[in-house]
Amino acid sequence: MKSAERATAEGILFTDQYQLSMAQLYYRMGLHERLVQFDHFFRSYPDYGVHQAGYCVNAGLEWLLDWMRDAHFTDSDIAYLRGQRDRVGKPIFQDDFLIWLRKAGDFNGISLRAIPEGRVVHPDVPLTVVCGPFAMAQILETPLLNHLNFQTLIATKASRIRESTHGRTVLEFGLRRAQGKAANAGVRAALIGGADFSSNVGISHVLGYPPKGTHAHSMVQAFVALGEGELAAFRAYAEVYPDDCLLLVDTIDTLASGIPHAIQVFEELKRKGHHPVGIRLDSGDLAYLAIRAARMLDDAGFPDTAIVLSNELDELVIWQILTQIQRQAHEFGVEPDSVINRLVYGVGTRLITSAGDAALSGVYKLVAVHDGDEWKPALKVSDSPGKTLNPGYKHAWRLYDREGKATADLLGLADEHPAALDEIVLRHPFDPTLQRTLRRSDMSEIEPLHVDVLSEGQLVYDLPTIEDVRARRLADLDRLDFGVKRLVHPHVYHVSLTQKLWDLKQELIA
Repeated sequence: MKSAERATAEGILFTDQYQLSMAQLYYRMGLHERLVQFDHFFRSYPDYGVHQAGYCVNAGLEWLLDWMRDAHFTDSDIAYLRGQRDRVGKPIFQDDFLIWLRKAGDFNGISLRAIPEGRVVHPDVPLTVVCGPFAMAQILETPLLNHLNFQTLIATKASRIRESTHGRTVLEFGLRRAQGKAANAGVRAALIGGADFSSNVGISHVLGYPPKGTHAHSMVQAFVALGEGELAAFRAYAEVYPDDCLLLVDTIDTLASGIPHAIQVFEELKRKGHHPVGIRLDSGDLAYLAIRAARMLDDAGFPDTAIVLSNELDELVIWQILTQIQRQAHEFGVEPDSVINRLVYGVGTRLITSAGDAALSGVYKLVAVHDGDEWKPALKVSDSPGKTLNPGYKHAWRLYDREGKATADLLGLADEHPAALDEIVLRHPFDPTLQRTLRRSDMSEIEPLHVDVLSEGQLVYDLPTIEDVRARRLADLDRLDFGVKRLVHPHVYHVSLTQKLWDLKQELIA
């Protein structure tokens, strides 16, 4: 694809056709500059089949802002739109609309509130609130969902994987299996969610993280094919990278040749004053091989060398590996912790593709229209009660119990201030039989979730570093009930409406 074509494909036309069709309709009806509010939220956690998420990790905001800053209608974009024809050959977009579109040009009229990246988030709570002129706010829908849904999906998967490792190092290895350049966004999201490093060189450099990797099976294969053998291949790698020597030991026979040859090379490195990094296991019964490898390395005097595991890992596979090690290690005279504490996890396909649930159910819905000097709520009603919108210009708060644990997220109208109330009624978003009352004395904190990010196109928010975002995730997870973090059948975290918002919703439905 030529550079000009790439600019068209990835610029402001990186949206769906119906967004432009709607923008022209709003222009015709005189609604194009009326202020509106859209909420971006997701409807359900990722469900991977045999296991499910009980929370998500918000991600992608900075890259959306980068895209919005550069996106604008160019002369070539307008020329392309002018050439579009309907079924009878007439122009789809009229000249007066295109002249306005070229003049309006960009997203400078958009204001945006959002839950910061790295925060733990839940269904129905707006992650992003967009306020601005109707036409441009509509055009923003598709790129916003594209940027935010995917990174949130991958950050969530990475967080679950990191939780399953009990804090051990996680390496992101997914570039070869990712969907094109989405790999770059996936790496950023994985780092937010808990991965420590990535094998992807370019984006690691951009984000300020050193890339990580081992060597290829092909190196060993080539040395064997040329008659020099596996040991010669390991020696060659150690000669070039004496202080970063991590050997892939499963090309021929992991226990009979791979690990013994690696130990022989490690001993040679040690005599020269170098400290080997470890070995990598990429096939077979990883738990069993990790136990045997740990025993062999311990006996050879290398108790601190790492054992990197890879090959179709995800949070459930890692959980199973650790369970097997806990139960089987003693059979080989090894303490389970001496194996587990040296493990590093290289996670590829199942992380970068969010295997099991490859799309987040994120949506972007109109919830309020400005008329005169007031915001009028907008509602979409569905036969599925869970899809009926929570209308109006809203705010979101997180409620913490006396022990400081998050107990519910609360949605309410903009003029409500729950911190000033002695009692707060929490209504289920759509089930009239479910509600509870919390006394202010039972809560340690009521935290507003949204921050101002853009004000009419101007950035009013200090963008955090990825390390800051990672720290935010850890802080939120620490305040989340363990049952909600459970890998299989997690507890349901409560998202509720204030009584006032509930009443408004029922009135509009009626």
